[in-house]
Amino acid sequence: MDLLTAMLWSLSPFGESKVGIPYGIMKGLNSYVVLITCFLANLLVFPLMMFFLENINRYLIKWRFYKKSAVYVAKRAKTGSAGKIQKFGFFGLVLFVMIPLPGTGVYAGSIASYLLKIEKRKAFLANAIGILISSLLIWAITVFSIEVV
Repeated sequence: MDLLTAMLWSLSPFGESKVGIPYGIMKGLNSYVVLITCFLANLLVFPLMMFFLENINRYLIKWRFYKKSAVYVAKRAKTGSAGKIQKFGFFGLVLFVMIPLPGTGVYAGSIASYLLKIEKRKAFLANAIGILISSLLIWAITVFSIEVV
């Protein structure tokens, strides 16, 4: 049950693997299993977001509340990441996704990829590398901090 919860945190926009990995390790689960499971769950977000943005978004945009929220998120994604991603290209997207801070990660990376019209395969690869690096950083910090305590 704890592994499922860690996976759900990794799928969640409120935590991603930044929360799922520490949660699973703190619950005493095998840290390698947690790393792999949470990474894969977090990786699943990209195709889900692309499906949502390309197919469902156009129907929801007709609702005023949704449109207002979507425009706000789009503006934040463009102003917060667009310049860096356009300047550094593929590596800019990798760097943006890998930073283990709130507001970065695969959700923001997917939105930025969609808005900047980055080719899907290239965007997926950049997001995957960013998630992997971020997951490894969080995993190492969590494992090290538990060993020190």
